[in-house]
Amino acid sequence: MSHEHTTPHGKIRPHCCPCCDSSVPINLGEFTRRTFLGGATLGTALFAGLTWAKLAEETPELPMPPGRLPLKVKPVFLYHVYQPRPQTSWRPWGGIQTEEAAAEEVKRIQGELEKLQAAADFPMEIAPLTATKNAAELAQMPDVQSADVLLVYANDGDLNAIAALKKDTIFFIRHKSGPVYLYYEIISPRFLRQHTDELKVPGMDNDDVVIDNYDEVLWRLRALCGLKNARNQRIIAVGGAGAWAQPPKVVPELVKKIWNTEIIDLPYPELGKMIQAARSDQAAVNLAKRRAEEYLKDPMVKLETDRTYVENAFLLDQVFRKVMAQANCRMITIHGCMGTIMPLAETTACLTLSTLNDDGYLAFCESDFVVIPSGMLLCGISGLPPFLNDPTYPHDKIITLAHCTAPRKMNGKEKEPARLLTHFESDYGAAPKVEMRNGQVVTNILPDFKSERWVGLRGEIVAHPFLPICRSQIDIKYTCDDKILADRMPGFHWMTIYGDYIREAGYALKRVGIKFEVLG
Repeated sequence: MSHEHTTPHGKIRPHCCPCCDSSVPINLGEFTRRTFLGGATLGTALFAGLTWAKLAEETPELPMPPGRLPLKVKPVFLYHVYQPRPQTSWRPWGGIQTEEAAAEEVKRIQGELEKLQAAADFPMEIAPLTATKNAAELAQMPDVQSADVLLVYANDGDLNAIAALKKDTIFFIRHKSGPVYLYYEIISPRFLRQHTDELKVPGMDNDDVVIDNYDEVLWRLRALCGLKNARNQRIIAVGGAGAWAQPPKVVPELVKKIWNTEIIDLPYPELGKMIQAARSDQAAVNLAKRRAEEYLKDPMVKLETDRTYVENAFLLDQVFRKVMAQANCRMITIHGCMGTIMPLAETTACLTLSTLNDDGYLAFCESDFVVIPSGMLLCGISGLPPFLNDPTYPHDKIITLAHCTAPRKMNGKEKEPARLLTHFESDYGAAPKVEMRNGQVVTNILPDFKSERWVGLRGEIVAHPFLPICRSQIDIKYTCDDKILADRMPGFHWMTIYGDYIREAGYALKRVGIKFEVLG
């Protein structure tokens, strides 16, 4: 993404987004097109003729994004009651075989669910517990039908009826946390393997079984919350949807197919008119200047570029917020951010994308839909802003990651120190060099171009250098072999987030058919 360089396909321009180079050969195979929510057609209808005056009238002065959608959890307790019979085996394994024991278990579960809700660091709604001896009746219950996930206390009952509901399901089974459950013995051979040696239940496997441990339940629910917030979402693509060095339209169509993402095209001519009108709106200009002044008052911010670029970045931020509010979405990406946006906004979009991410939007440069879904998923899981970056070459268990659009509020709370510089390749505008904290554990997701195999890599930030490359830079240390990482890293752009969310990412990805390989 740095200096001008060549490939077998010819010279790449001196920036990191050869998205218009359609000469790169790739075989993505066949995929079935689906009917989506609107795509570019909706974008044309939504933004054609839309004016800044209309946006100013119909949206708040400074819109804020909606929060993550809550995960709807339906807890179910399955049990059976047995009567003694002479001279025969009349009961299976398990400590809950009477109505009285079942009633005690219901109380126990309800208390545990209250603690689970209190421990959740993601939005979650838990429906009332249903205790039943007839799993088939669940299909008719409204809160089962509307649930995102079933939390099934698999004591004794028909789990095939649970599988028939075709819901994401977590099975909680007791060994030592209470009366032992029958399915502690038989969930693998009788249900998951269906009396064979291989997994047989579509969409369910051993990762969906938890014994005793509610921490194990919690991270799985967190993963499913992330999946819910990554699927079926809208994103505005300024200048259209792209994909780094890939043929036009192929990757965006894959994203629509896999994630059901509605990509709304905002043409640059329409955006240019809005920016020009906003620049003539004294109230909008004054607000941008006040916000820029407040930002620069932060003692952890050092201004090393022209202040006007910063003020213009906040004005662009306000335009983007209003456009997203009008489209009822919280995500935006910019195609042509390495040049096209600059003469329109009279700044770069780097700082704008940073401030939007700090406030809970998802704002990505380069319109690279190879990597954007990984940012949607990581943010959905953690609630934290992701850092889209360019990786370098791994060596000595260190790799440098860099880009000019890093958020400052990487942990979702405090802002990291930042220097405001020009965007490196253009030496123009305002770009934050965010000094991410040394010692911080990070999750890195490495998506492939075909949306078939993503790689997960845990790392630790060990330095934030100042090389002549994109402004926000981190060196991360990892534990796997250098050559293994070099051999296995796919695609180009990475997505990085504070914290360790490798388990959650893998648990979510299997539900969209993307293989996940963890290195180290």
